Amino acid sequence: MNKIYLEIAELSEKFKEMCYGITHNKTDIEDAVQELYIYFLSMNPSVLKNIYEKDGINGIVRYGAVVLKRALTSKRSPFYYKYKKYYTHINNYYTTNSSLTNKEINRSIENLCKKEFIGTEKWKKLEKIDEQLDKMFWYDSSIFKLYYYEGNTLDSLAKKTGISRNSLFTTIDKVREILKEELNE
Repeated sequence: MNKIYLEIAELSEKFKEMCYGITHNKTDIEDAVQELYIYFLSMNPSVLKNIYEKDGINGIVRYGAVVLKRALTSKRSPFYYKYKKYYTHINNYYTTNSSLTNKEINRSIENLCKKEFIGTEKWKKLEKIDEQLDKMFWYDSSIFKLYYYEGNTLDSLAKKTGISRNSLFTTIDKVREILKEELNE
């Protein structure tokens, strides 16, 4: 089996050349070939050995070509779910070009958290919410902050605090209604 794996390792450039018929994105090609190697290592050794004994290294190349084509073209392939779907969604969502005083600013994941890239209206609104929460009874504002700011669910918050889920819901709903009234929404 080690002999087969060593011969497969030498096919890296050949597999990359095959991918250029499908895509010219070098990163996708590198990732697809690496996933192909992982596929070969995780597949049943007897199946791989049968392919090699039947057709030699040409059989492995043809088998690899099918796996690469499926990886780069099918939306059901593990490659698509691992690389394309997730990262494409993030990049499409966060990469925009907006002009602010005739300057192009590229919003990306790297600078997403920087305050200057988030609209000032959102920050003003968050500050108003915080001001209103500071005016409320400490219990109500604390429960609201634990729920919304820390991203707890009602069940997890009930476990952490020992307060019943229904009581938490009532408090959060009450605070939400007060905020709507105070902020005129």
